[in-house]
Amino acid sequence: MNEMHFPYPYVITALDKHYGVKAKPVTLKKTGTGKDKGKVKDKDSKRKKKDKKDKSIKKKSKPGKKLSILIATFWDYPHTGGLSNYITTLKAGLKASGHKVDVISPNQFSPAKVETLREAVVPQLKTLFQNRYGTYTSKIIQSCRLLYIYEQMLESVKLEKYDILHAQDLFTANILGRLNESLGKPLLFTPHGMFTFSRVRFNRIVRGSEEEVYYKEIEKKAIEYATHMVILSDSFREPLSRLGARSSKLTTVNTGIDFTPLPRKGTSGKVVISCVARLGPRKGHSDLLLALSKLKKLNEDVEVQIVGDGEMREALEAQVKELGLKNVKFLGKRDDVPAILSKTDIFVLPTINDNLPISIIEAMHSGTAVLTTNCGGITEIVHHNETGLIVQPGNVVQLATQLKQLIINGALRSKLAENASRYAKNRLTREAMVQRIEHIYQHLLTSGGS
Repeated sequence: MNEMHFPYPYVITALDKHYGVKAKPVTLKKTGTGKDKGKVKDKDSKRKKKDKKDKSIKKKSKPGKKLSILIATFWDYPHTGGLSNYITTLKAGLKASGHKVDVISPNQFSPAKVETLREAVVPQLKTLFQNRYGTYTSKIIQSCRLLYIYEQMLESVKLEKYDILHAQDLFTANILGRLNESLGKPLLFTPHGMFTFSRVRFNRIVRGSEEEVYYKEIEKKAIEYATHMVILSDSFREPLSRLGARSSKLTTVNTGIDFTPLPRKGTSGKVVISCVARLGPRKGHSDLLLALSKLKKLNEDVEVQIVGDGEMREALEAQVKELGLKNVKFLGKRDDVPAILSKTDIFVLPTINDNLPISIIEAMHSGTAVLTTNCGGITEIVHHNETGLIVQPGNVVQLATQLKQLIINGALRSKLAENASRYAKNRLTREAMVQRIEHIYQHLLTSGGS
């Protein structure tokens, strides 16, 4: 493999400023594939790139044309979680409309090749950072290594055959953005995860650290590279604008799903409460258990199901014992969520930090009364006292109060469930989501990417 130089000089520039280093800029050289895509463009090549892009813009697509679309993600696909479900739904919907769709993810790469690249690139990255800054962090080295390896994979793909490139995360947007410089294809970016400022807020990243600098720069460049951004909710607008996104480049398309609700089934007379979510600290399970502990007089009439698994399971099971909640059951990871929801009277997701959880949309489709928090874009679909009930994240007293209201008031449950089901069928379907995204694709192609 040729000597590896860091392929993202804008990151090095930001880190130089952070460390107070004055050194020569890092130049782009050939990557391990032996191709020239990684070189810094000189003035002539930049001019050629512009001419090529101008020509591609002139060749506008006809409205309604069947497209060739690349959906790419930095994370393994398929896997358990909202991002994977989103990609599957988008792909299926686009294919149903007659488009050709490919999904590319790192786990499609040869494990042996990945290991070879990893062994070669990690020492070089460590040397680069050590020589330049006198230190390095394992998280940045890991991220750089994964970026480098995934870029080798994407460099082997004939990107020119696609009409649309759609990145599903900021890392892929950086890679495709760089590879797309000479192609000028419409590049869309849909962010799904936490922003750097949220990671700082939740102590996932130390404020003022080199990691904060690194991830912020990656975020800014993803936005800069994107022709347009499809965002899952309006809650993304403010943080993205803080990172430099223009409002005209943002279109909100709420997540839609292909969900067939099962017929509602009666229970043994008890009110069934379900929480479907990964057992992680952000989902607020502990708050739910604390709220239930305040409603012990009602517990004999209530059955609580915790669906999902994760690193918090042992701690939550211990909390259940400590609080004496004999009506709480941990069902673990399940593949029969529609069946579970068909027997659920109240769906609760007391999330502390979230975007637009698929589980809430599933619950709405199933005709279940929803109780959740005003995180992210949740309130764009769960309207308080109309399609569900909303409480402040982390407010156990509010959660207990609203939960009690739903337990004792069957008429309220029915009203909220019916409204939620109607709303979901009208606005949160796969067809509705794909139709809007398809329109964005066609508009970018017919308008020359503007």
